[in-house]
Amino acid sequence: MTHIVPVATLRARIRGCLLGGAIGDALGNPIEFLSLSAIRGTYGAAGTTGLVPEGDGVVGRITDDTQMTLFTAEGLIRARETPGAATGAVRNAYLRWLDTQSHSAPPPAADRHDVVRLAGWLRYQPWLYARRAPGNACLSGLQHTHVPDPRRPLDGTPGPVNSQSKGCGTVMRSAPFGLTGASAAEAFDLAARCAQITHGHPTGYYAAGAFAAIVRHLLDGDSLEGSVLRALEHLARFPGHEETTAALRAALALAADGAPTPEKTETLGGGWIAEEALAIAVYAALAHPHPGSVAEALLLSVNHSGDSDSTGSLCGNLLGALHGDAALPPYWLAQTEGRAVIAELADDLAYAFHGPAQSEGRPLFPAERYPYN
Repeated sequence: MTHIVPVATLRARIRGCLLGGAIGDALGNPIEFLSLSAIRGTYGAAGTTGLVPEGDGVVGRITDDTQMTLFTAEGLIRARETPGAATGAVRNAYLRWLDTQSHSAPPPAADRHDVVRLAGWLRYQPWLYARRAPGNACLSGLQHTHVPDPRRPLDGTPGPVNSQSKGCGTVMRSAPFGLTGASAAEAFDLAARCAQITHGHPTGYYAAGAFAAIVRHLLDGDSLEGSVLRALEHLARFPGHEETTAALRAALALAADGAPTPEKTETLGGGWIAEEALAIAVYAALAHPHPGSVAEALLLSVNHSGDSDSTGSLCGNLLGALHGDAALPPYWLAQTEGRAVIAELADDLAYAFHGPAQSEGRPLFPAERYPYN
């Protein structure tokens, strides 16, 4: 049963989802490639307890996880009038992200008008022009011209692009699919299809679909556990769902098994592959599900030997969608890179899909911000 959620609450949850993901990403970024013992050796027995500086002293940097999430949101806004073309619009958005990974800065000011008019405003944000260990499958997958066919069933067969890859690059960018006006089933479907743009393994695209469905249920006001259980019910309809289902069930069982610890987190894997990253994020969020314990959940999600920025990002997406932006740790948010742009994009996403309908043929946004492509 879908709850009737006030627009102001939806806006807060959408902001919370994108900003929470960025905070988790920034928390995990400096320790992504460290073992748990190395994290403890560097930061103490509790591991990292907040945002820590990187080698050059900068605090709060986001990674490719947040970058690609933002471009997912932008692509969905652009496709709002032609939802049947959403996979193509999202792929075009990922190509704009790829361009930021290939250049050190936006085009020169002399070309600014044409660039903004054709590519929109997000592509012109200088802070996004940073290469933060992007996934190989995301990079290589975008060199193909494959746009998933929305008429083709999700039947558990490998996609044509990187057919054996199920890296977490699918799931870490997929929260926005659950933030639109689509149902949970529609969010699952679109996220799974768009995951196939770069990753072809069924577990990779099913994990992305399940994550988007969980986010959608949270946006509708469901509990976190209820959202996961409902996503599992939907997931079970698809051939080849078993790895993703097993990972989510392991997370549910672990969260019910006493006090959380990093050692328990590590039994779910390292988070480098899609179903493990999803499981770790769900476990950490379930272990600390209350509005006042968001910081504890985020720290649990990153203090492990593995892909800490991705698991932190996913956990932040979940808790932000559950509680809204007011529950995010304000000191960490203040230090997170790009927070003003992230909040602005979140508000645009909320307005595009949950705000007033267009009237008298006037567009919701100036064409130069979100041109239709």
